[in-house]
Amino acid sequence: MASNKQQFIDFFPRLVADLLRDLDEFEALPESKAWIKQALEYNVQGGKMNRGLSVVDALAVLRAQTGAELTTADRERATILGWCIELLQAFFLISDDIMDASITRRGQPCWYRQPEVGMIAINDAFIIEMFIYRILKKYFRADAFYIDLVELVQDVTFKTELGQNLDLITAPEDDVDLNRFSMDKYRYIVRFKTAYYSFVLPVAMALMLAGIQDPKAFQQAEAILLPLGEYFQIQDDFLDCYGTPEMIGKIGTDIEDNKCSWLINQALLLASTDQKARLHQHYGKRSAEDVAAVKAIYQELGLEQRFHDYETQSHADITGLIEAADPTLVPHQIFLDFMGKIYKRTK
Repeated sequence: MASNKQQFIDFFPRLVADLLRDLDEFEALPESKAWIKQALEYNVQGGKMNRGLSVVDALAVLRAQTGAELTTADRERATILGWCIELLQAFFLISDDIMDASITRRGQPCWYRQPEVGMIAINDAFIIEMFIYRILKKYFRADAFYIDLVELVQDVTFKTELGQNLDLITAPEDDVDLNRFSMDKYRYIVRFKTAYYSFVLPVAMALMLAGIQDPKAFQQAEAILLPLGEYFQIQDDFLDCYGTPEMIGKIGTDIEDNKCSWLINQALLLASTDQKARLHQHYGKRSAEDVAAVKAIYQELGLEQRFHDYETQSHADITGLIEAADPTLVPHQIFLDFMGKIYKRTK
């Protein structure tokens, strides 16, 4: 039998075919359908798919808690919602890459950098986002939780966009001012831009599929998953600087892009007057010499070791939150599975 991941991947062509048939309702011409098919296949596939797979994995744990196994219908419904999260991710990434003038994504040129695409990518992102709601309507409209599900996706999308907003206005590429940065802003950006859609959304969807309605279950899940999301993003910031393109599938550009990352915020907390002056001089500039100068200051401040210390402490703190949680509301295994996927990851 195919692995969970392979079954998830194998469902994608069926979903694409379904979405393209949906376009017939709008009398879409063949060239539009061909373009949209290419946009879906280029942008939605190719990631680790942890967000989408987490819906399936979490529902399996919830079923096991009641002594049941995941049925074929369960798996298909969870897979559909998982792909909705992957579509949401694609919508965010296409837009984010344009805003950041990024070069590569998942080991290939960003969609907007394809010669024939350019700024058409903005409209492609809009279409991919709207497909989510077409899917929810088609497959879940008869469910009692349908409106809650739609509002959940809308709420999480809006939160992500608020996080992106603060990220962009705190760190515009053409106006570098490190005085705008702070750990408080950083934590807000991380929580809203990453943690809700990457960690809270998959589990909330699984809880709905399992028929769980107790608000305390959703609140408990969020209280553990948000710190997990913060840890994940700090890892991402670390890998952007210290990972290789072969490891992480993209060229890290946080320093050049004037990103309000964990590393620069830690550096500003630790730096001497001279080091701060050098950070102000070199951060947010695109030359290799400027980037090397910033990385040299990170080295002077021991930020690599500081991250490893943070990682160890974060693991202990989150483990404590899991152990203190009520397993009758949400099984601990759901959170332990998330931790297992991301702890000490290298990509």
